[in-house]
Amino acid sequence: MPRKILRKNLIKKLDKIFSEYIRRKYADKNGIVKCYTCNVKKYWKGDGMQAGHMISRKSRILRWSEDNVRPQCYSCNCHFYGRQLEFAMHLNQEYGYNIAEELLIESKKIIKQSDEDLKNLIKLYEDKIKET
Repeated sequence: MPRKILRKNLIKKLDKIFSEYIRRKYADKNGIVKCYTCNVKKYWKGDGMQAGHMISRKSRILRWSEDNVRPQCYSCNCHFYGRQLEFAMHLNQEYGYNIAEELLIESKKIIKQSDEDLKNLIKLYEDKIKET
């Protein structure tokens, strides 16, 4: 299999596993998770909830950063482009300082991840899912 296809598949697999981890991490014992920006509650699995990013997934350094990602409903994440302002305000309140600005600065950095780095992240989040 050509390297480019393999890498694309690794990224797709990591996105899926990371999204599942984020949604399950914030779900209650019944599997219900609250949208980080509008507070709607839905089951963690299925079309209802997604892993929303304050800083877009285009920023590779923050794409799989737990500080940058929270559960969001489809409407907030897709129709309202992640409601970035509300997301940032909630993060700042949750952390007790201006982490949104810190993430914005971090997002400007360039990261070069090897296929091995991606495989390690996949393994990390597969293990974390087992712990939830």
